[in-house]
Amino acid sequence: MQSISPEIIFRGNDAWERALPQIINLSKRPLILGRSVYTNGIKNKIFRDLKNQDLCVSSANIQFDCCYEDISKIKNIILSNNHDAVIAAGGGKVLDSGKYISEILNIPCITVPLSASTCAGWTALSNIYTKKGQFIKDVALRSCPKVLVFDHKFIQTAPSRTLASGIADALAKWYESSITSSTIDDGLVQQAIQISRVLRDQLLIDGGKAFKDQVNNNSSWRNIIEACGLTAGLVGGIGGEKCRTAAAHAIHNAITQIITPNKFLHGEIVGVGLLLQLRLEEMKNNNKLADQSIKQLLVLMKELNLPTTISELGINVFENKNLEKIADFTCRDKSEIHYLPFEISKRDIIEVISNFEQQKIKI
Repeated sequence: MQSISPEIIFRGNDAWERALPQIINLSKRPLILGRSVYTNGIKNKIFRDLKNQDLCVSSANIQFDCCYEDISKIKNIILSNNHDAVIAAGGGKVLDSGKYISEILNIPCITVPLSASTCAGWTALSNIYTKKGQFIKDVALRSCPKVLVFDHKFIQTAPSRTLASGIADALAKWYESSITSSTIDDGLVQQAIQISRVLRDQLLIDGGKAFKDQVNNNSSWRNIIEACGLTAGLVGGIGGEKCRTAAAHAIHNAITQIITPNKFLHGEIVGVGLLLQLRLEEMKNNNKLADQSIKQLLVLMKELNLPTTISELGINVFENKNLEKIADFTCRDKSEIHYLPFEISKRDIIEVISNFEQQKIKI
């Protein structure tokens, strides 16, 4: 079974208002799920609009990431109040939590992304973390969200940092899928790879413009937020599991195991993982273009103020056995690293990260 996309997608300015009749048909007692205090204004608007439609609506927040403790708490709230749908309004962790809770309770999920930081509003997938933000596993869901509301006016209120993170995460679609799935004899998979190539080109060309000028009448901004929030999800939907992740996400998952005082966004860490994946391809797969790809990515990443090394994520890999911890988790059984078409060992990870962290890269 393959779940390719949400059943209904509303996008553009005032997408929320246009989605209201559909939501009213789906639910009479929805729960609005959020997290950040910075999005309270939008969540309050969603609450008021639903209340004005005579729905019995309430709201709740997750406290941490998409973790079992929060999932259990929200599930009990839904059961106690007999809610019949979840409206997940927020970033990737909120959207993943809403999808997962809806799945286990068999009620509809309506995703309302409040940034373009991930494609979580689209996908039939939830990433599970610990309370401290350490990746545990991803869970394939039976279906994508029932309704996706991608309102540009909501997205525009998000910090610019979230857009930069979304661009890095979406770029990984090409670099990961093109190496894991290039030899698969499946038309849909090959079409998904080509979509990811067009996605990459658009992000490289317009990503910097969109980041610098985040206004609604800027076509670059509109195209890039939809590339990050919608097209990136479509690639995984059409292409399936191997078009989603490889070394960049495997290294991301490993880096999250190291607890740091400062919290970094998903795409910010994936971007660092992407640079390391290209170094691995150069070292282990004789990829002659990897170095050029790294230089091209570094230009954009600097423009987007994205971290480009693990040290810039607040982690010294040369202390507290951090390097060994990252290598162990990256190479564990069932890690996405094993989707690569060549063998990767812990020693390879240690060597690549050590070299990458020690060298000073100049553009």
